[in-house]
Amino acid sequence: MNPYVLTALLSSLGLGTTLTFASSHWLLAWMGLEINTLAITPLMAQHHHPRAVEATTKYFLTQATAAAMILFASTTNAWLTGEWTINNLSSPVASTMFTAALALKIGLAPMHFWMPEVLQGLDLLTGLIMSTWQKLAPLALIIQVAQTVDPLLLTTLGVMSTLVGGWGGLNQTQLRKILAYSSIAHMGWMVIVIQYAPHLTVLALGTYIIMTSAAFLTLKMLLATKVSTLATGWSKSPVLASAEALVMLYLGGLPPLTGFMAKWMIFQELGKQDLSIIAWIMALAALISLYFYLRLCYAMTLTISPNTATSTTPWRAHTTQTSLLLAIFTITALGLLPMTPTILMLTT
Repeated sequence: MNPYVLTALLSSLGLGTTLTFASSHWLLAWMGLEINTLAITPLMAQHHHPRAVEATTKYFLTQATAAAMILFASTTNAWLTGEWTINNLSSPVASTMFTAALALKIGLAPMHFWMPEVLQGLDLLTGLIMSTWQKLAPLALIIQVAQTVDPLLLTTLGVMSTLVGGWGGLNQTQLRKILAYSSIAHMGWMVIVIQYAPHLTVLALGTYIIMTSAAFLTLKMLLATKVSTLATGWSKSPVLASAEALVMLYLGGLPPLTGFMAKWMIFQELGKQDLSIIAWIMALAALISLYFYLRLCYAMTLTISPNTATSTTPWRAHTTQTSLLLAIFTITALGLLPMTPTILMLTT
């Protein structure tokens, strides 16, 4: 893609998210979401492959449906209350429609069916943008309206997302679909606590973005899109394969790794709110997710492809891919857990 066009599209992505962050009016927030959608659509279709075009079409139709629901809900709310401000969401019908539309935007269960199919049709870098940056603006809106939404609705969305994210990823062989179900499960953890401790939602989102970025960039470096191709990673780069195995365990929330920090705090908060049964369901759903992360770790570090040598090939050409971002995200993911007391002090 032309670098000037790429710069314009990435700038539009940043503009759309910033506009939604800064807005207190529903139409401005809707405009920011639309700029985001229109900016990422050419990035999705840049390879002119039938799968990429299909994924782009599915994504556009889904996001257009969610945007129409947001417009309808904001108009209904303005008709009933006389105001367009985001914080003044007093109508139960409008708040439920808003929540459903924003859940469709970020792929919460049961509005998640588009996400694995769309992510499977994209290249890894565009998939990384869709799994991380595109979650920011809708989650910011959910945080703003969470206090006016029925707690039962948010709890149901959170529990369903963690269960679907765990069960859906069990039988997958495509890495992008596994990461899509991982995203659905992590969104469930963020939404379940959003009414009681929004700062924990922001913390979980930050750790999720760091760990997912490290996972996607490592897979891009290894040129791996299927579980079977992960077995060749050890002969390409043992250090990279080991780091990717650790990142997968971070995503699974295995203690004492970084991913455990946010889950542990959310678990504590649910206990304080007398939602012990919900907390245990979430913990069991996280165990289901941990299984397919362990399967990926096994494929990367404990199996070797029969078509490759058992040692590092000295003749392999050096890659031309930049590894600076990968190094930054991996090191950050490695060092976050010891900083938990500092993060707690800053967020409470």
